[in-house]
Amino acid sequence: MVRYMQIFKLALLCGVSLVAADWPQHLGPDRNGTVKGAELGPLATVWSKPTGAGFAGPVVAEGKLLLFHRIKNSETLDCVELKTGKAVWSFSYESLYKDDFGFDEGPRSAPVIANGKVYTFGAEGMLHAVDFATGKKVWAVDTFRQFQVKKGYFGAAGSALVDGGRVLLNVGGANGAGVVAFDAQTGKPLWTSSTDEASYSSGVAATLGGQRYAVFFTRNGLLVLEPATGRKVYSMRWRARFAASVNAATPLIIGDSIFLSASYETGAILIDWNGGQPKTVWSSDEAMSNHYATAVHKDGYLYGFHGRQEMGQSFRCIELRTGKVMWSEEKVGAGSVTLVNGTLLVIGENGQIFTAPASPKEFKSQKRGPAIPGVVRAFPAVADGMVVVRNQLRWLALK
Repeated sequence: MVRYMQIFKLALLCGVSLVAADWPQHLGPDRNGTVKGAELGPLATVWSKPTGAGFAGPVVAEGKLLLFHRIKNSETLDCVELKTGKAVWSFSYESLYKDDFGFDEGPRSAPVIANGKVYTFGAEGMLHAVDFATGKKVWAVDTFRQFQVKKGYFGAAGSALVDGGRVLLNVGGANGAGVVAFDAQTGKPLWTSSTDEASYSSGVAATLGGQRYAVFFTRNGLLVLEPATGRKVYSMRWRARFAASVNAATPLIIGDSIFLSASYETGAILIDWNGGQPKTVWSSDEAMSNHYATAVHKDGYLYGFHGRQEMGQSFRCIELRTGKVMWSEEKVGAGSVTLVNGTLLVIGENGQIFTAPASPKEFKSQKRGPAIPGVVRAFPAVADGMVVVRNQLRWLALK
């Protein structure tokens, strides 16, 4: 995975010292919802702008903020200055995606910034590479057409994984094209692997037992591949017993362990890689069942949302090695959680924004930011002392 951690000089923000870092992809620099070396400011609004449809989270690099959304019949990638919201460039293409359930019809996948390019994956499976400096199209692939992908419940939603000059995607194509690798410079397919259908989870690159792997949580379950060749190293079925279900949370790699979680009576599982011989440490549907929001890890504990989003969720802390529930807060509702230098930043689906210490002893809400009206399902971006959140109506920059 291409990493974009860039250490800046200390800055003074409302009396709080912080070191800035980019947020170039889904769930941040290491795809685990965690950013270090920064403290959250008072969470006051710096600027706000209208936005189009979609659940794609914002990303940041080199002081530029990117948002992937749908405006009328176009999926649009907008680049603005992070500090001011001033427009830099915009790229768009036609999209006629229709949601079968009447939900949002914008893109679901956060862009990825890597090596001077931005990679987007639209709701209809259009994969684009765009020049980061100018917003000009470099290449495009219609993955649904090229790999005969069947339309899922909610369109394409997994964010692209860029690693070693390759763009990896769980496209869910036919004829062994479940996961496809593309040349990052040209868009040429390099290899196909697996028969697994696509999920709404994003893959991660990880080092397990000293070896580099691409780890996916597909519609069927865990899939571990060799990123250079697509060779299947390990797979395990881990999904609900009924078809009307989804896998959406991103796998968490913690040391040499893999944590997976899903809802629909599936629950969570912790797997030790164990020298290439994976072993289940524990599994439970009572500990942590992430519907769509990925949990975060700190010092041997996981913090995340448990239960079905539409049926009411609890926000809780569990012990990583045992699954023991340390505390559970029932009044938060659904949302997402980001770990910012040891502090939990919680963005409620109802638009409420607050922080809490990442402590297994108790849940204690602290500072609150301004609410963002509407339904918030996109993960935030935390970069250069700023927090950016969005829904289908507005994007909001806080500091």
